[in-house]
Amino acid sequence: MSSRHLARLAHRRSRRLPRRRNERGITTAEYAVGTAAGAGLAGLLYKLLTGGFGDQLLKTLFDHVLGLLGIG
Repeated sequence: MSSRHLARLAHRRSRRLPRRRNERGITTAEYAVGTAAGAGLAGLLYKLLTGGFGDQLLKTLFDHVLGLLGIG
């Protein structure tokens, strides 16, 4: 077979096979979105818990747990 004939056969086969899209970058994008969301949530929790609201929330929660245990 000549190289021209082989090239023609390869071209025909490539048209029949379904093409796979390159999806390697999708996983990286998903990790980036998840990391950004986690960092945003951590920042929000830090702001809430280090302010006056966080102190009151933790005190109330702690008192409630102690009450449930019969200690407080």
